[in-house]
Amino acid sequence: MRAYFAALVVASVLSACAVADPDTEEQVDLGDFKLDLNVGVTDKARKMGVTREASAEEWEEVLEAAIEKRFRRYEGNKLYHISYSLDGYILATKGGRLALAPRSAMSVTVHVWDSETKTQLKDRSKQILVLEQLDGETFIGSGFFNSKDQQMENLAAQFAKAVERWLVSNGDLFGLDVDQEAKDAAAKDDLAALSEKAQATAANDKEVAVPDEDEAADN
Repeated sequence: MRAYFAALVVASVLSACAVADPDTEEQVDLGDFKLDLNVGVTDKARKMGVTREASAEEWEEVLEAAIEKRFRRYEGNKLYHISYSLDGYILATKGGRLALAPRSAMSVTVHVWDSETKTQLKDRSKQILVLEQLDGETFIGSGFFNSKDQQMENLAAQFAKAVERWLVSNGDLFGLDVDQEAKDAAAKDDLAALSEKAQATAANDKEVAVPDEDEAADN
């Protein structure tokens, strides 16, 4: 859990952009990709810190709806299905000690399957950290202004967009060339990478804070 919160702090700094509406946003190229099944598992999710309550059924409904909205518009020639499990979440309350402005977040492990062979592409799985988008209200703290449903819909839209970035970064599956920019964009959602970055930053700060023996002797 400590690594989760460390990654959350790093992600808060790196990702403060809003998610465009899939209905009006320009569609990215996903080559041969066409969505087959859309399967969410939400009954094992852990509550991370001070949070509003949300049932597994509520999470399943909102996440599957967001994936449907973003990915049913792709009309490639090969079927894939996306499965994902909600690992943990925070739905900001009117208080809390996580930050001065509590921010909703969740982590989700995502898998892609080749529908024809019914094979999960395990080496492509990824644990994604999702933060709610910031605006004039959520910058202060969504727990003060937004309902639980609004928070969940916000996170679900962010999640679907993060999945899209992840699929673009795996575009070789769909007959596309993958550039470094796509990989860098997807890395900003990667919980493991964010946790590693947070740990490295903490270690570096600790090293800077401790004077070496010669410096201590001079003092």
